Amino acid sequence: MDKKGAAGRKGGGPKKKSVTRSVRAGLQFPVGRIGRYLKKGRYAQRVGSGAPVYLAAVLEYLAAEVLELAGNAARDNKKNRIIPRHLLLAVRNDEELGKLLQGVTIAHGGVLPNINPVLLPKKTGGSEKAAKEPKSSSKGAKSPKKTAA
Repeated sequence: MDKKGAAGRKGGGPKKKSVTRSVRAGLQFPVGRIGRYLKKGRYAQRVGSGAPVYLAAVLEYLAAEVLELAGNAARDNKKNRIIPRHLLLAVRNDEELGKLLQGVTIAHGGVLPNINPVLLPKKTGGSEKAAKEPKSSSKGAKSPKKTAA
């Protein structure tokens, strides 16, 4: 009768410390919670034991990649703290992440700095004359060829 508190354990010794699946997999993201969401979301009738581990690993990798690039963007802007602007700059300047998050809008992220070359002011000075001279001479050279042919 004194062993009822042991609930199925023999010997009634000290209870072992539980080890989470995240710790077993060496991950920071919660494997158990992701498994619960996979079951609750009804994505499939059954969910294998390896699926939440794999998904947690993929999500953790993506988060680490975005955070590293955003941290670099924050350092480039001489800031210690990552803000949405840094996340946007990190995602849009990376080719693969940009493709993955193509249709995503990041609130308070802004846009990439971009000025169309057509809108930039034309260069003035001696360089403009040098640029026009070859054009006029090349047109003069083409006209006699057309008449000769």
